[in-house]
Amino acid sequence: MGNVLEIRNLETYYGPIMAIRGVSMDVPTGKIVTLLGANGAGKTTVLKTISGAMDPQKGTVSYDSVEIQGRDPDWVARQGIAHVPEGREVFPFLNVDENLRMGAFSRRDGEIQQDLEMVYDYFPVLKELSKAQAVNLSGGQQQMLAIGRALMLRPKLMLLDEPSLGLSPRLVHEISEIIQRLNAEQGVTVLLVEQNAKMALEVGHYGYVMEVGRIVMEDTCERLRDAPDIQEFYLGMKDEGVRGRRRWKQRKTWR
Repeated sequence: MGNVLEIRNLETYYGPIMAIRGVSMDVPTGKIVTLLGANGAGKTTVLKTISGAMDPQKGTVSYDSVEIQGRDPDWVARQGIAHVPEGREVFPFLNVDENLRMGAFSRRDGEIQQDLEMVYDYFPVLKELSKAQAVNLSGGQQQMLAIGRALMLRPKLMLLDEPSLGLSPRLVHEISEIIQRLNAEQGVTVLLVEQNAKMALEVGHYGYVMEVGRIVMEDTCERLRDAPDIQEFYLGMKDEGVRGRRRWKQRKTWR
């Protein structure tokens, strides 16, 4: 099926600081690709560069074989790339229904109501709260609203930035199930940025690991789950057979 997104040798700066350093990665059509890394690794910058919120100094971002780096975010969105930013960023004083309709701002077809019903099928709690102001929703409900609003664009590619952030384990499980269903049932390709490695590696097909702006490891999510470095540094699983070894004296094998 090929790749819906191809990133090559990307460099993006915040002022004088290089946030991503020569990143290259592929997102195959119809798959969930996860990008893991600690806070400050550069994961969010990758998403912002794809969606047009930031311009790279070097490198290319190709979507459906067309270079899109440096284009305006609204143009990128109209091509079918929906960005769900970290922190949800819903419209606080619009109600749930109005927020969802804002996701379809660029559409001119007659199927918006049909897609609204689809979103309510995936998120029944939003239907119950359709007339409630977004500011009055819980964190989990706002996350569902942000994903639902992105769905209203009818995206081919969805960029999800830390959807599990600040949510209870039950809600994290619920959101992860929704991501998998959207991928399987609606055919939405997903690039998922997460610090919650357990969740990300359970839902993803392929994964990349970022540290200090670079990709340091990549593999299928199944193999990443079994990798000793991932288990130690991202899944919190220690090798009980190694006694007295101090975490801060260990070196990751990818360095």
